[in-house]
Amino acid sequence: MHLLLHFCQWLCHTSLGTAIRESTYVYPIIETIHTLATVLLVGTVVIVDLRLLGLLLKREPVSQIAGQLLPWTWLGFIIMLVTGLLLFWAEAEKMYGNPAFRIKLLLLLLAGLNPLIFHFTIYRRVSTWELAPVTPTRAKAAAFLSLTLWSGIIITGRAIAYFH
Repeated sequence: MHLLLHFCQWLCHTSLGTAIRESTYVYPIIETIHTLATVLLVGTVVIVDLRLLGLLLKREPVSQIAGQLLPWTWLGFIIMLVTGLLLFWAEAEKMYGNPAFRIKLLLLLLAGLNPLIFHFTIYRRVSTWELAPVTPTRAKAAAFLSLTLWSGIIITGRAIAYFH
């Protein structure tokens, strides 16, 4: 663990980390872009999840909704990832010991595994069930888990500011 701490200390004290952290405008701008990208990512995920739960767009094929939203989901993810890395870079030393940050990273990992597992299992046969009156239980479970994980990510992301 000491190696990771030393890496975080080094990263934080690089010229880029210091410039971001000490700038009057750069850090808040990056943080704002990070928040907006998270909204884009989570917003598109929520639409698909609510469709899988049978609460939204019931007459629309799941694959059509997912296909239309996927480019926006990826755009939100890429921007969120880049800005998140820049925010971490600026405060890596502080984030190292922050329990909310650690929980957020764990939840992000799980939130990434959830659709991966979903797409390699139940979604492979989406054409057989996407217009059925009732979505398969495993698809609903994946959607519920997704909503839960992303809610946790948002909550812990916000909590980072309150743990020192």
